[in-house]
Amino acid sequence: MGVIAILIPKFPLLKEWAYAGFFFAMSGAAISHFAVGQSFTEAVPALILLAVTILSWHFRPSDRKIISKNK
Repeated sequence: MGVIAILIPKFPLLKEWAYAGFFFAMSGAAISHFAVGQSFTEAVPALILLAVTILSWHFRPSDRKIISKNK
């Protein structure tokens, strides 16, 4: 559902929440692998997906960014 939220047009706040969900899920997965003593290679898939999530969020088009309006 998060992928659908990111791919559909508009709804920038929903997209931010989807990115946050992916970030917390993948960072939690990587930390869990390390916490139970698994090797680094076991955590690589979670780390790759975490990196892809961060890069996708960072390089998203400007029309998909929420701009803060300071008063």
